Amino acid sequence: MSELVTGDAVVLGLRPAKLPSRALALSIDLVVVGTAFVLVSVGLALATSGLDAAAFAAVSVATFLLVLVGAPIAVETLSHGRSLGKLACGLRVVRDDGGPIRFRHALVRGAMGVVEILMTLGVVASIASLVSARGRRLGDVFAGTLVVRERLPAGRSASVPPPPPWLVGRFAGLDLSAVPDELWLAVRQCLTRMHQLDADVGRAMAARLAGELAGWTGVPAPVGVPAAAYLAAVVNERQARDAHRMFAASRSSADRPGGTGTGWPMGAPGPTGDAGRGGSGASVGEGPRSSGAAPGAPTPGASAAGTEPLPPPATGFAPPA
Repeated sequence: MSELVTGDAVVLGLRPAKLPSRALALSIDLVVVGTAFVLVSVGLALATSGLDAAAFAAVSVATFLLVLVGAPIAVETLSHGRSLGKLACGLRVVRDDGGPIRFRHALVRGAMGVVEILMTLGVVASIASLVSARGRRLGDVFAGTLVVRERLPAGRSASVPPPPPWLVGRFAGLDLSAVPDELWLAVRQCLTRMHQLDADVGRAMAARLAGELAGWTGVPAPVGVPAAAYLAAVVNERQARDAHRMFAASRSSADRPGGTGTGWPMGAPGPTGDAGRGGSGASVGEGPRSSGAAPGAPTPGASAAGTEPLPPPATGFAPPA
């Protein structure tokens, strides 16, 4: 199945980075690159002190291009969009289709960064990022890239919205065994982020996923049922089946031979250290013994102390004289 993308050709599962996190990552990168530029410039100034003004200017321009422009391009290309600042902030540069960037993407971003970041002190990049719906600066627009968040705060995973009550249980007869996991993931992402998408884009995605799901199940979606409601009802049916299977598995393991309701297996040492009850060898819940005596009753022919025989029990029958 092809990847699910929005109208802006961005993979639905990606979260675009906002201006504050991007500014922090850029600040870290500028500090590192600026420090490297100063060190290299001082070293070259000491090494080229005997050159004339024209040669010194050429060396300075070459240093600027190599350190402030070439180094970020090389780092983004080799790290597939993770500079030091982006790595620290959990960001990454990807293509619009969600794939890793290549040299040409990093080259366009770096060339535009000279104009909108270095020459304007980041004013143009900040304005473009604020205006863009996905926080993209001009370099991202021309290069066809997007800065996304790789690390998300824990506990922020959205749940699938419940289906309408009149659709609950309506798809109990669908065969969902052939539906691939990739399609389930795409359906879940679409339902959890439906409110973040444009209404027309969301309806188009839901209709596309509903068609794919109907193709795997062999049953077309009901006429008149919205695609999003149909997807939510099918996902709810799958979750109900999974919960039922887990409950049945737990019940079968509890009813398996060797297990009891008290948690002590048949014949296993109980809390007192003996097998069963009171060290007599009988398990918990075991019925009367073969002799017919009730559990705990004294055995005929033995006294309470176990030394003198007891008289036979009275039967109400007197022998003839």
